[in-house]
Amino acid sequence: MNDSTVTEFVFLGLSDSRPIQFLLFVLILACYTTILLGNLLTVVTVHAEPLLHQSPMYFLLANLSIIDPALASVAVPRMVVDLIRCGRTITFKECMAQVFFLHFFGGSEMFLLTLMAYDRYVAICYPLTYTTTMNRPRCIKLLTFCWAGGLIHSVTQLVLILRLPFCGPNKLDNFYCDVPQVVRLGCADTYITEILMAANSGLLSLVCFLILLISYGVILSTLRGHFKEGGGKALSTCSSHLTVVSLFFLPCLFVYLFPFSSSSVDKMASMFYTIVTPALNPMIYTLRNREMKEAMGRLRNRCIFRSCVRGEKV
Repeated sequence: MNDSTVTEFVFLGLSDSRPIQFLLFVLILACYTTILLGNLLTVVTVHAEPLLHQSPMYFLLANLSIIDPALASVAVPRMVVDLIRCGRTITFKECMAQVFFLHFFGGSEMFLLTLMAYDRYVAICYPLTYTTTMNRPRCIKLLTFCWAGGLIHSVTQLVLILRLPFCGPNKLDNFYCDVPQVVRLGCADTYITEILMAANSGLLSLVCFLILLISYGVILSTLRGHFKEGGGKALSTCSSHLTVVSLFFLPCLFVYLFPFSSSSVDKMASMFYTIVTPALNPMIYTLRNREMKEAMGRLRNRCIFRSCVRGEKV
């Protein structure tokens, strides 16, 4: 730990107006409930359906549905509580914990989305070798690399912050602790730290995003002229993935690739990848996916049947 005299930080939040705070409380609580229930339904559906559970694409989707609630839970529950109470303080240690877990889950999700794009690339461009290339042991190994990459990224970000002394201002212009806002409060010259932060988070987001765009570009060129031969289904799947990727990566690029700018737009971008995107992911992957909708229908029918059988026994 450094020689910081600051023991707590104060969030400026999203608004000081009580009516607006109450409205935000209702909306964010609704989004968080959607995140938990929607992603839980996705995980249960994938694991309840043998065909989906054996598919590499849905296996990775189930893991994405685990990361999304975890990422949202880093900041959203505290934000909901802060919206209905007067205090908005967080201790220094709790702030560092938020930074660590935010970048751990966020970095892991970046690598996972890149892995999902690779999975679609292999499935569409090399369909004959897809089952052997993306077998379950290899999927687990690649998924482990995603989590390890997120851990390394998170530790690096935390080390950048802990090198700084904090002895003056302690007000964070956000609703949770994140590297750009915390670094600006450092007493020492933070220019080098901001450069390193941009090189870490910003370039990581940019490189992953460019790899994704290239992958989907190759996929679309492969699908061109084959829509009548099943390409339409693959195109629908890829468009869902590309939508999720854009909703997650573009706000991250805005926040981390340009850390020197301080704007209220940063808050909106932060809300997007911590609240909005995790809430939209289950709807994007289920409402635009026929197999998921059919699997959910079968799961619902089985639950209704079991309830009826139990009722008859009683």
